Amino acid sequence: MAERVLYGYFRSSAAYRVRIALNLKGLAYRQRPVNLLKGEQKSAEYLALNPHGMVPLLDDGGVKIVQSLAICEYLDDAYPDTARLLPSDPVARARARSIALAIAADIHPLQNPRVGKHLQAEFGVGEDGKTEWIRHWIRTGFDALEQQLAASPARYAAGDEPTLADVCLLPQVFSARRFAVDLAPYPHIVRIAEALDALPAFADAHPAKQPDAV
Repeated sequence: MAERVLYGYFRSSAAYRVRIALNLKGLAYRQRPVNLLKGEQKSAEYLALNPHGMVPLLDDGGVKIVQSLAICEYLDDAYPDTARLLPSDPVARARARSIALAIAADIHPLQNPRVGKHLQAEFGVGEDGKTEWIRHWIRTGFDALEQQLAASPARYAAGDEPTLADVCLLPQVFSARRFAVDLAPYPHIVRIAEALDALPAFADAHPAKQPDAV
């Protein structure tokens, strides 16, 4: 059987999501670290695999897919007999997708390192200003997510089983803690994150447990 390889970086939220998804579905994989701080994502070798020059990239036995949410949905479609990341019920499915997209499309891109570098290079923003920019957008997103989660409380973000919403939520909470965002105003987010941290599929995907962690 062809090898399954995940190209990623231990602290990348997007790669973190895919590690969780693979773990939840019980799919074995080998990690191929791409050091973002050293610019390895811009090497000719990596760009030949992923012209976007970002992580993650999943090579599933020769099938190469980029973008974390696309990878997760591919895994659901390609391996339907393993744990489902998106519920079959259309309402629950939409809820899981809406939470996942709120994080992956609205919060995470604004804290991406290349955004911070552009703020510094083009607008003279200092390190403190860049960090506050990141905190501002995490807080803005969490303000809305907290209300959404409070309106339909469940064990996890979108129901009583982990879904794509949780695959995105826990890495974003990790980022919030990394940038010292005060999480006291977000009790539902914190409660769900703590419940997810107790699950092996999520705990084993933590950045500190990855082979390239420094």
